[in-house]
Amino acid sequence: MMTLKVCPSLLLLFVVHSVWTRTVRQVYNELDPEHWSHYTFECPQECSCPPSFPNALYCDNKGLKEIPAIPARIWYLYLQNNLIETISEKPFVNATHLRWINLNKNKITNNGIESGVLSKLKRLLYLFLEDNELEEVPAPLPVGLEQLRLARNKISRIPEGVFSNLENLTMLDLHQNNLLDSALQSDTFQGLNSLMQLNIAKNSLKKMPLSIPANTLQLFLDNNSIEVIPENYFSAIPKVTFLRLNYNKLSDDGIPPNGFNVSSILDLQLSHNQLTKIPPINAHLEHLHLDHNRIKSVNGTQICPVSIAVAEDYGLYGNIPRLRYLRLDGNEIQPPIPLDIMICFQLLQAVVI
Repeated sequence: MMTLKVCPSLLLLFVVHSVWTRTVRQVYNELDPEHWSHYTFECPQECSCPPSFPNALYCDNKGLKEIPAIPARIWYLYLQNNLIETISEKPFVNATHLRWINLNKNKITNNGIESGVLSKLKRLLYLFLEDNELEEVPAPLPVGLEQLRLARNKISRIPEGVFSNLENLTMLDLHQNNLLDSALQSDTFQGLNSLMQLNIAKNSLKKMPLSIPANTLQLFLDNNSIEVIPENYFSAIPKVTFLRLNYNKLSDDGIPPNGFNVSSILDLQLSHNQLTKIPPINAHLEHLHLDHNRIKSVNGTQICPVSIAVAEDYGLYGNIPRLRYLRLDGNEIQPPIPLDIMICFQLLQAVVI
């Protein structure tokens, strides 16, 4: 493998796990209607309560089998890495200010979630239920949620209308579950008008999911069995910027002539597929991952989004293609890189071959 002209700036703004939403610090700095001094500083004996962070309750890694009573002052609740099987209403009776609950790595099942308990947490913004034993998306959910993380469960079913009222949700993570194409209906994501990141990687999809919310910026579909990109698929999600389709079964025949020639896409990842040639790309694309396919040669004249003559005339000051990173290792391409590649993509900072 050979890398040409590697530059540290390639690590630019890859905020894969950081969606454009309020940070924890911003939530913490919100003006609360009641002053903290109005609360007594009780702390469940199973947990720890740092005086420097009075609205946080740390009950993680305690071997807990049930959720303790949550004091009224708590905004941030950490319950990860326990043995909790149920979520009942009783512990949350006084916890009317909760913004954040981390229940990752427990033993929670759908039957263990008391009916309506989650939707009663009116101020909840972040709900983490990764690495549990859920078989479907829990419902109903708090209408104000901004992030819902359900990765690494056993989810094979998404109840009808479960997302219909979640207008503030910006991030939905369902990766590494048991979702089939039949689980994603045309109205599954209806109502997610603010969604910016959707992660359905590591499931069992054979088709591109239907009716992705129009505002989606990041779409992650790695490690599925997708073979075909429908014609004009991305016209329904005109803002998509980061697209990951690594480890699928895409071939040349499964991609429409201009399937990825989409001006909004800046980062396109098609590693570990079955492509024998580089698909047409848009001049706005900045990062292209095509490693570990079946590509034998690269022709800059063919893949250049503009004519080579035009690209050469534009020089460094014109509207030339913006590709900065090109990864082609794991194919059957032999160096050196053709000169017309460098002429076309004059902003290239690294080529891996």
